[in-house]
Amino acid sequence: MESHNLFLSRFFSTGAAIVIAFDHGMFDGPIPGVDKMDEIPDKIFPEVDGVLMSPGALRHIGPRLCSHRNSPMPIVRINWSTIYCFNWDYHSGDAVSAFTPEYALQLGAQMVLVSLTLQTGNQQRDAQNIQTFAQLCSRAHQLGLPVIGEYFPIDDEKMSEAKLYSEIKIGSRILYELGADVIKTFYTRDFEEVVAGCPTPILALGGKRLSSDLEALKYAQKQIKSGAAGIVFGRNVIQSKKPIELQKALLEVVKQNADPEAAAKKFGLI
Repeated sequence: MESHNLFLSRFFSTGAAIVIAFDHGMFDGPIPGVDKMDEIPDKIFPEVDGVLMSPGALRHIGPRLCSHRNSPMPIVRINWSTIYCFNWDYHSGDAVSAFTPEYALQLGAQMVLVSLTLQTGNQQRDAQNIQTFAQLCSRAHQLGLPVIGEYFPIDDEKMSEAKLYSEIKIGSRILYELGADVIKTFYTRDFEEVVAGCPTPILALGGKRLSSDLEALKYAQKQIKSGAAGIVFGRNVIQSKKPIELQKALLEVVKQNADPEAAAKKFGLI
């Protein structure tokens, strides 16, 4: 459908995309930064390209975030996987369809995110995860909704750099072949090769909170220079003491190739 291409064009209309994620409560509950949802809209700078959230968050705070002409695009996560339940130490990688693309569209979503985990140690589980992704992706496309496919491996922190690189490179390509319009995944060594092996734009995620806002800016610059089509930062923004200033700095670093230290000084982050 035509809206599919319009949403994608708008998403990348100003260059590399910046997405702020605060969907952590779907798996970890009220972690710092998202423990008071009513305060989230005050932490989002309206010039970022997208906000990744749960359907519940879109229902309750979406109108404050995404109701203006130039608001960030609302992106909704519609499947659920044990792989994200870090506090419960889950590692199986089972994934299910939690919400339908139709419901997400009804809420006002303009993109949906569907995650995929493979190499779970169980071939039947891997096949079921593929089926879940493919079914949700095809249904979203029938509605004109672009799909961000997220590849998230099991026990990424325990992987060697070589293993993580290999799995992300293969997983990203699989997501493209299954129909993902955009991919969100880990930044790895030799990231340029991950990008070269996947025709779909790849957004690099931020991961755990880094030691400072300046380190977050440097990490974002590194990701973009390695070929990422954008970034998805969650805890590195929402747990910052100055989230608005950090996003303003990110806009200059990611979209204008500004020096991270200069941007950090400009917006009072150091």
